[in-house]
Amino acid sequence: MGHMQVYFDNNATTPLHPEVKKELIAGMEMFGNPSSMHGFGREARANVEDARRKVADFIGAHEHEIVFVGSGSEANNTVLSLFVCGTSQCIPGTRMRSTIITTKIEHPCVLETSECLAHRGANVKFLDVDRYGKVDLDQLESMLGDDVGLVSVMMANNEIGTLQDIETITKIVHERGAYMHTDAVQAVGKVPVDVRKLGVDFLTMSGHKIYGPKGIGALFVRKGIPYCPLIRGGHQERGRRAGTENTLGILGLGKAVEMRSIEMAAEEKRLMELKGILKRGIEEKIDDIHFNGHPEDSLAGTLNVSFAGAEGEAILLYLDLAGIAVSTGSACASGSLDPSHVLLATGVDAETAHGSIRISMGRESTLEEVEYLLDVLPKTIQRIRDMSTAYIKGGCHVAGR
Repeated sequence: MGHMQVYFDNNATTPLHPEVKKELIAGMEMFGNPSSMHGFGREARANVEDARRKVADFIGAHEHEIVFVGSGSEANNTVLSLFVCGTSQCIPGTRMRSTIITTKIEHPCVLETSECLAHRGANVKFLDVDRYGKVDLDQLESMLGDDVGLVSVMMANNEIGTLQDIETITKIVHERGAYMHTDAVQAVGKVPVDVRKLGVDFLTMSGHKIYGPKGIGALFVRKGIPYCPLIRGGHQERGRRAGTENTLGILGLGKAVEMRSIEMAAEEKRLMELKGILKRGIEEKIDDIHFNGHPEDSLAGTLNVSFAGAEGEAILLYLDLAGIAVSTGSACASGSLDPSHVLLATGVDAETAHGSIRISMGRESTLEEVEYLLDVLPKTIQRIRDMSTAYIKGGCHVAGR
């Protein structure tokens, strides 16, 4: 089989949908500031609001509940910062509820913000997960006291693909008087998301995970929920996020969700079939492996697998030489040599976690590409294992491993 170029890192970012690209090109002629009162500004404003309607409709929200932001990370930072001492005066009743509960497998933007807020006086508690990455609901209930203001649980994990039962979690949280936020960046556009059904107070989504442009995201804030902007200085987004709107990015996000509403269901079915083929092929061709994440409640296009006796970084580099792009976990943590915090939280030991890769497929992924990976991967793993064995036989070892 000849050399191919295969992109299996869609959880990190996705290529622009052709229709999104057309929308962006057409929108480049529209340069008015959406806040301006003249015709150029009114044209931009009309397009921004049209995109807002599309995003709202896609997740079952009202238009005024959608706040356009610069990224999913910004949205998550905004929500978490609502509940820290020093800003809680913006949120009536939360000064006595400055405890935040989140999980050990959240995206780094949630974990690092939580750590920062803890230094500023917030009390942060972290939920455990089981071996599949599912939240411990009994532990959640035991943590929910009168001091808890916010619970933040991601809907779909970016590394292992596990889906949480956000609807049930939200009911538990609301029964104890706290607010509920879900980082749905990896879920929106891949599985059905309805904020009314979920019952959440806040929800985060991002454009570049659903074949839209980078640098644009959206935050759902349920009507009637107290809110305090993270970025101040202007009246944009009804005073909820200052700064001139990223008109092009917003147009692209609107078109991206429009295309998701058309393509998502069929794509999920097709990716589930490809994932099954890939998983069975790996099981048949490679020994000493371990699949990470929930076997059923998981994103259709995400497969995380650990290979004994092989370093994830080495696997990634050898596959890259063969034209195949995968990852060793979150793109936002790829500069770290530490093992995945997600895998460690599920009980995977550090050595196994180091030997893991994430394969994340998308709308352009094909059976031919899966077959190419199944041809290259077994030889790659064997090569790395042989090199590791020879290295050990030569009397060398890796310190601390």
